[in-house]
Amino acid sequence: MRIELTQQSGLEVNHLSAADMTPALAAQYLAGTIRLRGFWETLRGLYPAGDLRDQVVRAVTQPGDDPKSVARRVRNWEQGRNAPTDREGLFRIAFALGLDEVQASALLGLCTDYGIHYRNGRELTYAYCLRKGTTYQQAADLYRSLPDPERSPGTGRPGMEGTRQLVSIFADVRDDGEFFRLYESYLDSFGWLHRRAWDYFERYFQALLSPGEGEERYSIQRAAETYLTLHMPSGSRRQDFTLVQRMLKQGWPNATKLKNICARKEDVPRKLLLLLYLVTENVVDGSYDELDEDYLSPEELFEEHWWRVNLMLQDCGMPTLDPRNAYDWLVLYSLNSALRQDETMGERMEAVLAVLFPGKEENA
Repeated sequence: MRIELTQQSGLEVNHLSAADMTPALAAQYLAGTIRLRGFWETLRGLYPAGDLRDQVVRAVTQPGDDPKSVARRVRNWEQGRNAPTDREGLFRIAFALGLDEVQASALLGLCTDYGIHYRNGRELTYAYCLRKGTTYQQAADLYRSLPDPERSPGTGRPGMEGTRQLVSIFADVRDDGEFFRLYESYLDSFGWLHRRAWDYFERYFQALLSPGEGEERYSIQRAAETYLTLHMPSGSRRQDFTLVQRMLKQGWPNATKLKNICARKEDVPRKLLLLLYLVTENVVDGSYDELDEDYLSPEELFEEHWWRVNLMLQDCGMPTLDPRNAYDWLVLYSLNSALRQDETMGERMEAVLAVLFPGKEENA
């Protein structure tokens, strides 16, 4: 299948394939042509009733909040200036709009990288209550009545560490008493970090820290500067950036974040995981891989990489690649390096970023 970059599909412009697009044309598409998938558009699709704004305002308003400030915040979401990133607030919205478990998880993934985290006791409780159709307040009250995973020893279940196992165990629970019993029984399996994402991160990042046999092992700082900068300006100032520039730069990994992730103090961001896939091209050891075979066409190579990336994202509880997300579109463009043998995926991304961020390398 030939992937085209058209306005209609989100993957094509001017009837040119991704392989044919120059970095300048790709940057032009991102800067002014791409139709981004917005938070409010997504909400409108999930809740088409006319009182959407009022429902969201009521959902996110907390005791003591300034009504004008809340209304302004929601209006900014509606106008696409920004989107909420607080998971608790997004759960409040999901309950207020009567979303189901799957819809709520998709909304969380859109705004925060991850869908519902079933090894997080609070989010597991919310998932159960979304399934039952309760209110947010009822869900919060139920969670407060449960043992605290950090203070309660639980019974411990050897081997019961996987999110999928917990999802399966709690999937058919409909009674609060049964939920309480199972929750208490599996306390030792809970945690707030996403283990699968960390496993992938460790696999990719260790390959960057060890560049080759007999070579000196890189420091985290050196690995970040060598492989992950890709012409993205340093610093935190973004007031002079366009919307797409801000979206691409937001959360771009630096050495400090990488050190925290390595120490398991922070979760692995989706943007970082995708970036690591690109710069390593999913090659982290000398094991046989069908992608090395000459009989695969460039189109087949691209499709295989696209499939593998989405499989990784699903395995980590993250949304799959969305051509209407600016960063995801750039990832898809970079994956098409398989169609051009003279450049790597990382080089393909860097070339577009160099056009999008001209003269902004330092302290932007």
